Amino acid sequence: MFREIEITIQNRLGLHARPASRFAQLAGEFNSDIYLVKDDEAVDGKSILEILTIACPQGSVLTLRADGDDAEEAVEALKELVAGRFGNID
Repeated sequence: MFREIEITIQNRLGLHARPASRFAQLAGEFNSDIYLVKDDEAVDGKSILEILTIACPQGSVLTLRADGDDAEEAVEALKELVAGRFGNID
């Protein structure tokens, strides 16, 4: 199954090391391949280092893609993490 949505980074400091770590950790709990896309550059959503390379300040709009048997669950969980501002980490 393939699922794709747009997400907006709401954290005041953007997608820095701590939120990237939480995103990658949660993404790693799923079997699906997970990618974040910004400006046509796709990075592995399970890799903290790759996430950090796309530099996402507050307000950045990204595409979240998941492909695999648990893609729906992965996208929903990651969407909630982002919407909840990664546990209110700024």
